[in-house]
Amino acid sequence: MMNEAKLQKEAMHVLKLTSRTFYIPIKLLNPTLRKTVGSAYLCMRAIDEIEDHEELHPESKQHLLQSTSKLLQTDLFDVAAYRALLKPYENLLPEVTLRLGDWLAVCPAGIVAKVKESTSIMADGMAKWVGKDFLVQTKEDLDDYTYYVAGLVGVMLSDIWEQYDGTKTDRDLAIGYGRGLQAVNMLRNQEEDAERGVRFLPEGWDRHDLFEYAEANLKKADDYIESISNKNILLFCKIPLALAKRTIGAMQGGQDKMNRAEVESTVESILNEV
Repeated sequence: MMNEAKLQKEAMHVLKLTSRTFYIPIKLLNPTLRKTVGSAYLCMRAIDEIEDHEELHPESKQHLLQSTSKLLQTDLFDVAAYRALLKPYENLLPEVTLRLGDWLAVCPAGIVAKVKESTSIMADGMAKWVGKDFLVQTKEDLDDYTYYVAGLVGVMLSDIWEQYDGTKTDRDLAIGYGRGLQAVNMLRNQEEDAERGVRFLPEGWDRHDLFEYAEANLKKADDYIESISNKNILLFCKIPLALAKRTIGAMQGGQDKMNRAEVESTVESILNEV
């Protein structure tokens, strides 16, 4: 078994490779929260890579997601069973997915059950949407999809804050925060998604409506952070929100995304503000 310090270092390395957006605020967290949020993010990213995989057949995705969900519902995560489950697909799947057991091992004992529960619910929800072929027809559909792939992250983070120092936040606003970030991703990836035959727009909606949906949910994110007084947690929450808002501004101005200098200046302004 790899020692904890080495495993934690590898977790942060995989996190950096997997998500530059979340690596920055997670790295700024204190050691306990960094370990907790980092492992939780990697667990959810592990199953997201299955749901989002371009080469896996939908039935294989459903099988992997539903089976992983069941494994996460047990008191002790069966790493051997998980490896056996992924064995036929291991050449297709990324490191972050193959090492789910390691990310759970990094997670502090007091919160790991909550992380497993949230990741299990997410996996089942993703499996459901794979079965629907990601067909979003109504705003309710869009809300349901964004709840499973992002709103749940917000709820889990709220649980982590409360367990850490008693910080209480509104779970509905936390879901809105997650939805807002996801909607920005959808706007950014709209052309890519269209190329693979996925359109996350309800009937009668156009890109403008999705901008409005993103902005309405990011407003909930603003309200969410109002109740947070812990500066370290506040810093973590403000950075992805500021990046999402700047990304919306960039896209409305005709850019595909923010450039590196804009990302750095946004983070710097939040660091000076908190």
